[in-house]
Amino acid sequence: MHTREAAERIEAYAEVGAFISRTAEDSAGPVVAVKDVVDVAGQVTTAGSVVLPAVPAGRDAPVVARIRRAGCAVIGKTNLHELALGPTSENPHFGVVRNPHDRNRVAGGSSGGSAAAVALGMCDWAVGSDTSGSIRIPAALCGVVGVKPTTGTVDVTGTVPVSHTQDTLGPLAPDVATAVRALELMTGVRLAPPARRARNLRLVVPDGWGADLDPPTAEVWVAVTDGLPRIRLPDRDRLVATGSTIVMAEAAARHGRWVSEAPDRLGADVRELLREACTVPRARYVRALFEAGVLRTELAAALSGWDALLVPATRIVAPLVGAPVARGELTDYTRPFSVTGHPVVTLPAPSTGLPVGIQLVGHHGGDEELLGVAAALERAWR
Repeated sequence: MHTREAAERIEAYAEVGAFISRTAEDSAGPVVAVKDVVDVAGQVTTAGSVVLPAVPAGRDAPVVARIRRAGCAVIGKTNLHELALGPTSENPHFGVVRNPHDRNRVAGGSSGGSAAAVALGMCDWAVGSDTSGSIRIPAALCGVVGVKPTTGTVDVTGTVPVSHTQDTLGPLAPDVATAVRALELMTGVRLAPPARRARNLRLVVPDGWGADLDPPTAEVWVAVTDGLPRIRLPDRDRLVATGSTIVMAEAAARHGRWVSEAPDRLGADVRELLREACTVPRARYVRALFEAGVLRTELAAALSGWDALLVPATRIVAPLVGAPVARGELTDYTRPFSVTGHPVVTLPAPSTGLPVGIQLVGHHGGDEELLGVAAALERAWR
């Protein structure tokens, strides 16, 4: 894709609200959109908020510098949920990111602009960040591929942080092959996912998960997991609570000061979240850090002998803009694998209605093998 073609598509779909700022780059690509938590030289990094200094970044973040050296052009900075602290991308400062499949619905968050840009062909692929599901949720709701690599795989230097122990960067792409190439460019590591056939994969689903899905999501979930064996995982409530405690405590350490210094410049939902985050006791945070290590070991043991675990990405399809949505409806299936740091690929599953995404969870550090599994399932589901 040429940057001129990308710019034309961005203009054509301006009502979706996918971008916060644009660059003036002119190149034959690959054209990449970057979530506005990552520094791009000459662009202000807003993190979707107005509380951060409006000073253009003096240099590219390492991940951006790396993809530029590989010949990529950065078309602009994508919109997101404020401070990357929410799952809908309804942004009070830069506008709602609307779902490409239904403009009355949200794109998901927090990397909503990146997912929408990919879904509408505004770029070849996009950079997103993920702390509790921020790549996987919008990928699921917008019908694109999202990759949360094993935590630590991609350098997060030059990124506005949420949780220094759980923040990750990864690609959103129209298909698995593009996602593989994008991850190669983001890391500088050559990947060679093994060629697999869907019928030979050892896939498994978590026992007791999937009973709380809305009807459209449940229909897809039942169809794609029919006949698959079930295994016992660590308790999901325990996984969610541990991850939430860590993220809240670390987000408060980074952004909690805005509650007292500039409360009127925060969106209402983020302001209330940060107020709550500031009350997390240190002792609970320390216990959660220990528990995260235990959970990582338990999940690794549960996945032994299997190629991948299939898990719903969200409980619901994309909600309507402005509709009250409990955060857990969108995050309770993604947060568990943030706390353990395992790699996850979200794939669009066959659906006759709004997009439904399914997470494929792989072995810790087994990103390459997981991408091979994802490619095989992508072929089978098309």
